[in-house]
Parts: sequence; structure tokens; C-alpha cells
Amino acid sequence: MPNSSRSKRVLLYSHDSFGLGHVSRCRTIANAIVEADKSVSVLILSGSPMIGSYEFRSGIDFVRIPGVVKQIDTGEYDSANLRVGVEHTLQMRTRIIRDTADIYRPDLFIVDKEPLGLRGEVVPALEMLKARGTPLVLGLRDVMDDPEKLAAEWQRKKVVPALSDLYDEIWVYGLPQINKPLTGITVPPSVRHKMVYTGYLHRDLPLHTDVPHEAEEIKGPYILVTPGGGGDGVDLVDWVLSAYESDQHIPYGAVIVFGPFMAAAAREHFKERAAKFHNIRTLTFTNNLGALMKNAAGVVAMGGYNTFCEILSFDKKAIIVPRTRPRLEQYIRTRAARNLGLLEMLNAEGWRDPFVMATALRQLPQQGLPSDVVVPGLLDGIGNVLRLVSKQLTHPHRGPARLDAAEPAEVPPTGTSSSSVRARS
Repeated sequence: MPNSSRSKRVLLYSHDSFGLGHVSRCRTIANAIVEADKSVSVLILSGSPMIGSYEFRSGIDFVRIPGVVKQIDTGEYDSANLRVGVEHTLQMRTRIIRDTADIYRPDLFIVDKEPLGLRGEVVPALEMLKARGTPLVLGLRDVMDDPEKLAAEWQRKKVVPALSDLYDEIWVYGLPQINKPLTGITVPPSVRHKMVYTGYLHRDLPLHTDVPHEAEEIKGPYILVTPGGGGDGVDLVDWVLSAYESDQHIPYGAVIVFGPFMAAAAREHFKERAAKFHNIRTLTFTNNLGALMKNAAGVVAMGGYNTFCEILSFDKKAIIVPRTRPRLEQYIRTRAARNLGLLEMLNAEGWRDPFVMATALRQLPQQGLPSDVVVPGLLDGIGNVLRLVSKQLTHPHRGPARLDAAEPAEVPPTGTSSSSVRARS
């Protein structure tokens, strides 16, 4: 990262309408940026109600925009807490995002996953910063959705023009050997030239690495069971508990982390079932899931991006049960990782036979580790992202306009795309 007496500012946006993956990815990137360069400040715009529960390094702060929640069955949005309509909430979010970008005046703006933001809420900020010459980056996870569905969605939202006209680079936090997120999308060559595959984002333990006491209460090895945020994790937890109830010979105990978005009634029901076993413990949420995973003999999880990165980073044997609604993202990622030999997959569709899960749990000790498979650049994401950030922050003609400067009449030409870790989609 560049050494400079002038303080640099990075702005990160994450819509965070469901789960923990988006805010966790932004946190990982932000912590890496400020750790690499003490002169950089990072501000995160987030709609996640859990963002304040995470540990951030010095130099990072966040603006919590009013939350919205996605209905898992319909994909529609509602206000999460405010007793106002979702359109009113989105108007507030749009204004907060633009005004924050205006006042903060970042040297670099990174948008996570949603090119236009939730229902276009980030477009005014993008257009304002584009006019000022601020570098604009779209950060994509390795898998977005089924190509046919994604193509229809992006056509409806008019995403491709924004990729062409607004963004300077598109960083893909993954590898093309596992998935190319724009497969099936018709985009001009200029857009594909902006794409950089960074590799997956390595995860480290937080600065304070106390292991939750639930794990210490189990004698012997345990399996970590995590459905991520938990909003759609009821079936996974039920399947695992059913396996223990039907098979007394599973060699490991279990620590089940429900996730903060699992319904309270479901959590209480699962706690009652788990209490009948001396080697099963439960908890709702921990901001130090990495410590639990590092000490676990294996992992049973859904196939979200964040969990996948943690499994690779802590080199854990894993059984993944990917969801298939409302997106096929987890299934596509998990199928590709299984084909490479990085993990095992169970298909959650249809009737969940407890003996199928029990068999998988009993076979877990014989399963290979992710590190047994050689995939060049698999976990190089953080280092490559830091190099890309450094390149953008060293552009002398870019950065925040003076507070008293008039807005330019024309949009200045954007910079060139990185080639250091570039791979065509």
C-alpha cells in the first residue's frame, strides 16, 4: 500500500438484505485495507442489523442505513423494523447513501454484489462520484445465480449499461476454475476486460480469539453446524439433529450455531431436542465463529460464500447442504467445489432422510482436507485486493474534490484496468 502523508478514504457499500455474508465480506476487506496502510480510513455503508456486533480495526467506521428484509419464498422486500412502507425506507436509504458519499468524499468506492444497489439506491452516489473522477469498483462474489435467471434479472434492472459506463473495474472474489459469475450474460468486451479474478478471501481469527464456552463443555472432538445467518437454516439444523436422534454411533459431538435470523420458536424447539444429548451444545450467535471452526473436527453448513472461505482458510473437512431458493448460488458453488474434491455435498431437495446425514457424519473422519487439493491462487484474494486498492489510491488525478469546488461539467476519462491479476471471464 502507498505511503503518503495525505489521508486516503475508501467507501464500501453493502445492501445486506439477508444473512451475514455481505457484511462479513466487507469487514474482511476493510480490516485488511487499514491493517496494510495506517493512513487509510474505511467507511462502510450497511443495512445489516448485525454490523455493530463485529470487531473492526482502528480506522474503520460504519453508517447503518435503515434495514430491509427479503422474503425467502418470494424475493420481495419489506422494511425490517420501521413501520413504514418499503418505498419510503428505500428513499431514506438512497438519500443517506448519496449524502454520506458526498460528505465523506472517498478516494475509492467499492460496491458489493449489487451493481445498482438495492432497487437502484446507489446509482445517485455512483453518478455523483463518477463526475468527480472517483474510481468506482464493483466487487462480485464467485457465483451470483443461475445464469439464465441472472441474465433476466440484470436485463430487467438495466445493469449492463452501468457496468459499461460507471464502473472502472470489476473484482471477482473467486477463481474461474470454480465459476465465472458473468457466464450467460451478454456484455461488451470492454466489460469483460474490466474483470479481475482475485481468488478467495482468506479469513483469520479476530484479535480476541476466546472460544465460546459451549465448545469447551464437549469432551472430545466436535462438529460445527452453522446455517450462516439462520434465516433459512431450519431444515439443516433439523436434519442434523434427526441424524443424532436416529444413530447413536456418530463419533463426534456437535456445536450448533443457529444464526441471529433464525425464528425464536425454531431455536427453542431445537434447544429442547439438543438438550437430550450430553455432547451437543447450541448458541444463537457468535462474532468469533472462526475460533469455533478452527477447533472443530469438521463442519456441516450451507454453501454461502463466507462459510466457504472460512472452510478453506481453516482447512476443515466439510459437508455442505446448499440451498436452492431463491437463488442457485450456493448449489453452483458447492457442486463445483465438490467436483474439485474440496468438500462433500448433500442435496437437501426432497425428503431429508436422517440416516443419510448420519452416514455422512460417520464418514467425516475419512474425508480429505481442502489442502489435499492443489488449486493455484485459491486463497490469494486478500493480497490481490490490497494490490488493486493500492493501485487505485495512487492515482494523483483522482480523489475527493475540494469542498468548495464546483462540480465538473463533463465526466473525465476513467483510468485503465488492472492487468496484474487479470483473467478473462
